[in-house]
Amino acid sequence: MATPRTVAIDGPAGAGKSTIGALVAERLGYTFLDTGAMYRAVALAALRRGIDPDDGPRLTELARQLRIAIGPPTVRDGRAYTVLLDGADVTWDIRSPEVDRIVSQAARVPFVRDVMVEQQRAIADRGRIVMVGRDIGTVVLPNAERKVFLTASAAERARRREEELAARGEKRTRQDLLAEILRRDELDSKRTVAPLRAADDAIVVETDGLSVREALDRVLQVIERRPIPS
Repeated sequence: MATPRTVAIDGPAGAGKSTIGALVAERLGYTFLDTGAMYRAVALAALRRGIDPDDGPRLTELARQLRIAIGPPTVRDGRAYTVLLDGADVTWDIRSPEVDRIVSQAARVPFVRDVMVEQQRAIADRGRIVMVGRDIGTVVLPNAERKVFLTASAAERARRREEELAARGEKRTRQDLLAEILRRDELDSKRTVAPLRAADDAIVVETDGLSVREALDRVLQVIERRPIPS
C-alpha cells in the first residue's frame, strides 16, 4: 500500500507528539511540522512584548508580523527540531514554564489560529508531511490520509515532562507539572475554537508503559496499516 502523503498526529500536552512525529518524519523522509511550537513562539513573543495573552487584537497583529520557521535540529542538545523566531533560535525558550502557563490562552484566540492555520495549510500543500498538534486531523488537515491521536495518562505525561526537564538541568516538581498538564487539558478541550479531540477517523494510540521505540512502531503500524498486536 502506498505511503500516505499527509500524516496528522494529534494529542494532549506531553503525550510525546513532537518526539514521535519527528521520528516518523525522519523514517519516512517527510517534512515535520510541530504546530504547537508555532503557538508557543507567539506566546513567547507576547511575553517579551508585554502583551496580555487574552488581548485578541494585539495577539492577532503580533502573529501576522512574526517570522516563525521550524526545521531540522541545528544543535545536538536533545531537540527534535529547531524553532526560529524572527531569525533567533528559541527552541528551548518556548518550553519555559512562563510559556507553558499562557500558550493555551494564546492558542484559543480565533484570529491567531486563523493566521497559524493558513501558514500550516500552505506548508502541507507541498505534500509529504507529518504534522502534529491538537486540531490537525479535525481542523487544519481534515482530509489527511492518516490520522493518529496519541495520548497517555496525565500522570505518565507529567513523569515524562519531569524527565525531559531534568535532562536539560531544569527542575520542577511532578506535582506542579501534573497540575499544569491538567489545566492545559481543560483549556484545550473546552475552548470554543478547535477544541482538542480525536477526529472521528483517527486511530487512538495509548502510550502508557511504552518506550519511545515501541510508541514509534505502534504509530508506524497505523500509518502503514499493518496489524497492531493486542
